[in-house]
Amino acid sequence: MSDSLAPRPETDGWASTDGTATRRIQLTLHKPWFALYARVRPTLVIQGRGQPAQWGVGTWQLPSDETVVVGVFLFNRLWRFGQAEFALQPVHAPSLVYQAPPLPFLRGRIRLRTGPRTG
Repeated sequence: MSDSLAPRPETDGWASTDGTATRRIQLTLHKPWFALYARVRPTLVIQGRGQPAQWGVGTWQLPSDETVVVGVFLFNRLWRFGQAEFALQPVHAPSLVYQAPPLPFLRGRIRLRTGPRTG
């Protein structure tokens, strides 16, 4: 079993086996303290591919030299809600924050994290 990532001396970060440079981003998924839905977990969508996620802080690997669309939505067995998208460019800071809506029919919000984390 080989690892798809290997440190390459000619790049500043990690590179995949096909030679493309990658970077890690941090995504913080916040649920409001008062929300009119329960047992709902977020789904993260990167470049059109969905994957389950959990509330809190997580990291994901993306290509370092192209713009990547990062999206999040919530699903409660009846409908999707809380959808938000952000086009993350190579010049952006690698830290995003998703804020879920308090009601199950509103949109969520993704923004770049600016400044130090304060709790």
